[in-house]
Amino acid sequence: MRPIFFFAFLALIAAAVVPRYMGQLGGAAAVAPLGAPSAPTAAIADPVSGGSRVVIEPDARGHFRVEGAIDGRRLDFVVDTGASVVTLTESDAARLGFHPAPRDYVAQLKTANGTVRGAPVRLDMVEIGGLMLRNVTAVVLPDEALSENLLGLSFLSRLHRFEYRDGRLVLED
Repeated sequence: MRPIFFFAFLALIAAAVVPRYMGQLGGAAAVAPLGAPSAPTAAIADPVSGGSRVVIEPDARGHFRVEGAIDGRRLDFVVDTGASVVTLTESDAARLGFHPAPRDYVAQLKTANGTVRGAPVRLDMVEIGGLMLRNVTAVVLPDEALSENLLGLSFLSRLHRFEYRDGRLVLED
């Protein structure tokens, strides 16, 4: 009896996963290039009752890239629900006017590549599509430790809701 439940479980997983990938691949085996990541897509603002909704489509590699703004200056992000805070590359932080001194790198962050020190900063305003939050915690990492800005939980957790639905990431305020 146990093998029946195991195979039924596998069939349920396959039924949920395979159609999603078939839609992305167009029914044929396709491989995303390993070169530079796809350009961020503009978030689709979708007004809902009393708030805003942003729907983000995945890129060819399945990452959710989005154009946003910090204090009115445009910046690209990868949405990362595994990142505790919004994380900025040192070079992008400098473009925004943040120039942490070596002594400011006091936060220890664990990444897939090991532990790295970051400089905590406070962002006056972060905007993604029609969503805008003020006073957002962020951290600046050296460019060697981070290649892309991450939209982490210090932004996402302050939203009314964020979820993965129908192959898209939906953010609501």
